[in-house]
Amino acid sequence: MSKSTKTNKGIYRLGIRLGFLVSIISSVVLFLISLLGFDIDASDAAFLSAISAALIFVVGYIVTLRLTGKRFDIIERMFKNISRKRFIEYNDIPFGKKDELDYLIKQGIKSSRTTEREIQRLNRIENYRKEFIGDISHELKTPIFAIQGFIETLLNGALEDEEVNRDFLRKAMRNVNRLIYLTKDLMEISKLETGELKSEIEEVYLFEILNDIIESLNYKAEKEGIQLIINDFDRSIKVKADKNQLKQVLINLIENGIKYNVPKGKVEVSVFTKPKQQEKVFVSVVDTGMGIDEKDIPRVTERFFRVDKSRSRERGGTGLGLAIVKHIMEAHGEKFTIKSEPNKGSTFTISLTRADLVQV
Repeated sequence: MSKSTKTNKGIYRLGIRLGFLVSIISSVVLFLISLLGFDIDASDAAFLSAISAALIFVVGYIVTLRLTGKRFDIIERMFKNISRKRFIEYNDIPFGKKDELDYLIKQGIKSSRTTEREIQRLNRIENYRKEFIGDISHELKTPIFAIQGFIETLLNGALEDEEVNRDFLRKAMRNVNRLIYLTKDLMEISKLETGELKSEIEEVYLFEILNDIIESLNYKAEKEGIQLIINDFDRSIKVKADKNQLKQVLINLIENGIKYNVPKGKVEVSVFTKPKQQEKVFVSVVDTGMGIDEKDIPRVTERFFRVDKSRSRERGGTGLGLAIVKHIMEAHGEKFTIKSEPNKGSTFTISLTRADLVQV
């Protein structure tokens, strides 16, 4: 990239051009005034005009350089930094002239900051894409290799043994189902993390949502030998939320409690309020499962993080359930908290904004 003339040769081209134009125009005017107005000899008038032109040129050059030179240097530095993706704070820039150049510099600083934010956003998306592809590759290969192994074994002779082939087909089907759940959750978390999935907030009755979820999950709880309890609460409570996303949050939390519980354990759902936060209602899902170590609690809402990887895969966990809950609650502007103790259980709590309070 070529440097400016001023930087290379110490010559300020704009100053030369302005000084030259002003001096030429001034000398011509002065020559005509001297010749016609004061009846001065043409040679004397020409000499006077030449001297005046030289002085006007020098003065014009110096004035232009003082007024604009430093600010053009600032503009040049700004654009060079942008082209090199170097974004710095321009705290040393004076704005005393309040003219068009100052306005141009201010717009340049704004553009620099906007460009910086956009590059940072694109870098975050690129990092997210790389991490996401890496995570997907890791998570997909386990069920795919398992299915491949079962099919190869069947093709190599096990297909003739009815007892073995049924067992292998059941295992293959379990891994197929895991792929289906994983794909669905991957699409969901991708839309949530990129902001593509928007929340359509409406007023909904909390009891209706919870009652539907409990009815649909009762069979799964009974099959796992888990007692599913919903404590009584005011059925008239209405909250502001996206109905489908709120259902997904509560299903993920309750299914999580059922899936990672102990034999003959229980999952208890409670709805309550707090005196100092009357505008909010809280839903907690308490399980008697294996619990989470304190150091792992901040990480359980990360994509694909599992406290017990082998147990999670065995039970069909995708490692995305709590990450989805976190993103949905953040999109709602609500809180999601986790309290847990190893071998004693966990408490997952979400906040919701009430829509049934009478405004005084």
